[in-house]
Amino acid sequence: MTTGSKQTYYVTTPIYYVNGNPHVGHAYTTIACDVLARFKTLDGFNVKFLTGTDEHGQKVAKAAEEKGITPQAFTDEVSQVFRDMTDFLEITNDDFIRTTEERHIKSCQALWQRIAERNAPDGKPWIELGTYAGWYAVSDEAYYNEDELRDGPDGGKVGPSGAAVEWVEEESYFFRLSAAEQILLDYYDAHKDFIAPNSRRNEVTSFVKGGLRDLSISRTTFDWGIPVPGNDKHVMYVWIDALTNYITATGFPNEEAADYKAFWPADLHMIGKDIIRFHCVYWPAFLLAAELPLPKRIFAHGWWTVKDEKMSKSLGNVIDPYKLVETYGLDQVRYFLLREITFGADGDFSMDGLLNRANGELANEFGNLSQRVLSMIHKNCDACVPEPNALTPEDDEILNAAASVLDPAREALDRQAFNDAIEAIWIVVRAANAYVDKQAPWKLRKEDPERMVTVLYVLTDVIRMLTLVMQPFTPNGAEAILDQLSIPEDRRDFRAFAPGNAPIPGETLPKPEPVFLRLEEPQVTAE
Repeated sequence: MTTGSKQTYYVTTPIYYVNGNPHVGHAYTTIACDVLARFKTLDGFNVKFLTGTDEHGQKVAKAAEEKGITPQAFTDEVSQVFRDMTDFLEITNDDFIRTTEERHIKSCQALWQRIAERNAPDGKPWIELGTYAGWYAVSDEAYYNEDELRDGPDGGKVGPSGAAVEWVEEESYFFRLSAAEQILLDYYDAHKDFIAPNSRRNEVTSFVKGGLRDLSISRTTFDWGIPVPGNDKHVMYVWIDALTNYITATGFPNEEAADYKAFWPADLHMIGKDIIRFHCVYWPAFLLAAELPLPKRIFAHGWWTVKDEKMSKSLGNVIDPYKLVETYGLDQVRYFLLREITFGADGDFSMDGLLNRANGELANEFGNLSQRVLSMIHKNCDACVPEPNALTPEDDEILNAAASVLDPAREALDRQAFNDAIEAIWIVVRAANAYVDKQAPWKLRKEDPERMVTVLYVLTDVIRMLTLVMQPFTPNGAEAILDQLSIPEDRRDFRAFAPGNAPIPGETLPKPEPVFLRLEEPQVTAE
């Protein structure tokens, strides 16, 4: 694609389950999607970015009962907590969906009816009424086979996540997932990039090859859910409800809706690896049964752990994103989360690691590059963009490196390889610092003032281009640097990498102020 095109891009986070409080793991997924949405917007795409809250199910109903309020009142309260977190993190989502909204209820019921009206490859209906008898984990809202269970600490059985399971028997509608087994395997084989990273794709493929059992998709023992069309004694299983949010937000069931036509199928569902089965097996099976397009890609990232244990309120090792950002800064937290580990792998969260990244790279390498160059211009060039003289091969080399940084960053982000994208940028950051040290403009000020002016101009343009591509990662700091370069608002997207957008000699620059300050020793602890 070419920069400035009107191509569309639709990215989604998994909607937050309202029976809980936000922690840094929630922030991680949302920030990753925000970086993609910002990058694609700057790259000329028409972007739709969705997040929201998943509000139905037995677990939510129980939590509301324990609190002595209605499920709707409970979800109103907790959904706002997650909306507030999204605002606090300055997330640029275009829509915030709640699964209790009327538009979503209509969408889910339409999807159910569409599946129910169709037959599987064996000629039998996709949905049949029967009786469910098996193990169910309320806290996971998941059904488990006997061979997936293990003994729990209290003598009972627990599922793979450690959640307690209970034996459930009730009338239920079943989705004939077993009939989708070969269809799914064929789809995975034909669409190699559908599930990422490869380790997750292999995991899902292995699970499906192990045999799929028909899935109970309705409940009768509680009523906090979306009624099944034509039989309101049943409410939909929470995962057929929750997953449908991705098409609800595009206007489904109106397939002529502008957003549906523009954005479905989604370009990317970003999820945590713990919900991979629901997104990579159940969701595509539902869509295939409904004869609807599947999302183009589902990426399942790893977990942030603390001392190699998954964050959990019960373990007291949850990191509060509010305290983290208030202590260290939003840009610093964003940068660390996407720089520290390979996206897709697990990573151990460490305050020392955050400090090392923020101080060693953001403050010392990028922030200091901008600060010392702009300070020299302010002192030695009448606080104006300097007028360059003839460029040397070394000048051209660093300018070309900066002008070329967008392509590897773009390619890496299309793979959701955030740290690779940052590393591509940092290769040029380090090269620019090496250029400063070698050219030594502080010496040129006395020895060759004309050459000093050229070096400072070259660095001004290099910093401009580096800052343009850093905007999705560190939006506030990047904005501050672009302000200090006096870059107009209409020259801050990626079209400004094209020739003719370099700083204008003689343009007045404001007095520079440090942007990425060094952080103090760790102050935030897990709870």
